[in-house]
Formats: sequence, structure tokens, C-alpha cells
Amino acid sequence: MTIPIPFVHPGPWAAVAMISAIVLTSTAGEVLTAAAMKSIGDLDEIRAHSGLRGAIRAVLTCPLFFAGVFFLALAFFALLFALNHLDLSLVAPASASLTLVTNAVAAKIFLKENVDRRRWTSAVLVCIGVYFLAH
Repeated sequence: MTIPIPFVHPGPWAAVAMISAIVLTSTAGEVLTAAAMKSIGDLDEIRAHSGLRGAIRAVLTCPLFFAGVFFLALAFFALLFALNHLDLSLVAPASASLTLVTNAVAAKIFLKENVDRRRWTSAVLVCIGVYFLAH
């Protein structure tokens, strides 16, 4: 005989922690993967010179690529955990939109990408939308 365990909604700080885990691991994974692909170079050129095996070898021998995949896997499992404890209508929009903001910041800082005023404006509007969503 099993004893049913009632579902208890976590508090607001637990929700913030779960969504933050998704956002941070996802951003780390995407930045590391982008850095890996930039360090590898143009895969079309590698394929033209070394064939498909050469292009695959270039990706599979890059440690940054595997670090990125590792963090993306963590983000996936953090998402599963959050969906187990929180409502989809909160987790999906909050994590996706906040990841957009953190990706812009990380691209500027770590990848030295040019993030123009339009992207910063959209990031601010996303933050406002997440605020309204949470309240």
C-alpha cells in the first residue's frame, strides 16, 4: 500500500532558484558551444579540405564543445525538475525570456560580440514582461 503525498507548491524563492538554474546553465552551455564553434572555424571550409570526417573530428576534438553540451544537458534536467514542481505557464516563458537577456550579456562580455541598442531594448522589455508574468 502506498501513501499518497500531497503536492505542495514551492515558495517564490524556490521558484526563483529553479528558474535561475535553468537560465544560468542554459546560458553557459550556449556561450561555450558558440565559443567552440568560433574556435573551430568554418565547418564548410574544413569539410571541403578534409571531408565530412574532418569536420566531425574538428567538433569532437574541441573541449569547449563538450563543456557546452554538458551545461545544456544540465539545463535540460533543471527544466525537467522545475516543470515537476512549478507551472509550465511560469517556467517556460520566464526561463526562455531570461535566457535571451543573459545570452545578450554573456555574448557581450565573453564572446566580445556587438550587442546593439535594439537588442538591449528588447532585453529590457523582456524583463518587464517577466515581471508582469510573475505578479
